Amino acid sequence: MAENGYAKPVLVTSDWVAEHGSDDNVAIAEVDENPDLYEEGHIPGAVKLHWRDDLQDPVERDVVDRETFEQLLGERGIGNDTTVVLYGDKNNWFAAYAYWYLKVYGHDDVRILDGGRQKWIDEGRELTIEAPSPSPQTYSAQERDDSIRAYRDQVRDWLGADERGLVDVRSPGEIAGELMGRTGEE
Repeated sequence: MAENGYAKPVLVTSDWVAEHGSDDNVAIAEVDENPDLYEEGHIPGAVKLHWRDDLQDPVERDVVDRETFEQLLGERGIGNDTTVVLYGDKNNWFAAYAYWYLKVYGHDDVRILDGGRQKWIDEGRELTIEAPSPSPQTYSAQERDDSIRAYRDQVRDWLGADERGLVDVRSPGEIAGELMGRTGEE
């Protein structure tokens, strides 16, 4: 069993973050649906990852290329051996997206703060508006792991293969292409 009581060391408690957040081999990153929240106050030492500006290709709706990803993590003080703890608003919605993203590029030790930003705040824990200045690192990403990603044609093939179903959790506006993501919804 993992040290934090979970079967796998993916979720970490706020106590764990408070105790280990300033360790040299730990980086905390806030990834919010509302990126402006970071400037209003974040966990001390946390860097900001903007779900759109940092994690989406500016030309096509896809993940950024490997070189851009390497530069992004290196600039944020994240090395290949760094434990990355992600958290955010809306029940860690975009923190979970960033978790997947780091796994696509092969980062080994990625965790999510159980309860996210709201739990940290509800517990009365410290927030700061001071942005950290992490020491740049050299980061070498692996090739994209497409085995943990599904493309449209793959989904169509899977759905046509047998009696499988698909649950689409997007809002009607997202399905219609009118919204990039849910706004004002929990």
